[in-house]
Amino acid sequence: MTLRVAAVGDVHFSEDSRGRFRQHWARVHECADVLLLAGDLTTHGDPAQARVLAEELSGVRVPVVAVLGNHEHHQDQQDEVRRVLEEGGVRVLEGESVRLELEGRSLGIAGTKGFGGGFVGACGHHFGEAIMRAFVRHTEVIAGQLREALGALDTDHRVALLHYAPIDGTLLGERLEIYPFLGSYLLAEAIDDAGADLVVHGHAHRGCEKGETPGGIPVRNVAFPVLHQAFAVYVLERDQRTSSSLSST
Repeated sequence: MTLRVAAVGDVHFSEDSRGRFRQHWARVHECADVLLLAGDLTTHGDPAQARVLAEELSGVRVPVVAVLGNHEHHQDQQDEVRRVLEEGGVRVLEGESVRLELEGRSLGIAGTKGFGGGFVGACGHHFGEAIMRAFVRHTEVIAGQLREALGALDTDHRVALLHYAPIDGTLLGERLEIYPFLGSYLLAEAIDDAGADLVVHGHAHRGCEKGETPGGIPVRNVAFPVLHQAFAVYVLERDQRTSSSLSST
């Protein structure tokens, strides 16, 4: 048996987005068992924009699990955005996990927005000015929450759902100068420590889809500008970490 995971991120909904994905998402149950949303769900973090998204997702017939992105924090109304989405039936995670029973199989999803800091050889350090220490410390805390949430899952399969990238391999195509603002190696360390079958993230619009952590866990950048489709589907096999992606529209 297999589990099919549909995922997309960076859909950047606004009041003008009605109908953009509705017909595609309404059919996601035909090819997937769950839909994951990898952050930057709105354009400016306005709860009204989240309400449009929730309406667009109302026809989805599989569980929907999401994390928020940096855009959801722009107006400092991220808690209200989360409330609107959860009232619409979306499970939103931030350093938390959820267990789903799907077709007799269990799927555990640990989710967090993540944060930046860079990657081995070109990263920030917990040293120097207070503002730099706070920057790196924020990522350390988030990575620790992710490690704990993943490690606590006792399920057939485990997926890490992020917005920021845990590796630089899925950033290829982005300018090197902005890598530290696109993700952090600390997220990958947490995932490799706890274990997972698949990692999904967004945020890197000019990156590439496929990569893997240093420990060999598959990573997929599902930002809509990368996928150019309403979602991609990844198949989790019983005896494999993940299969190749399946195209969907």
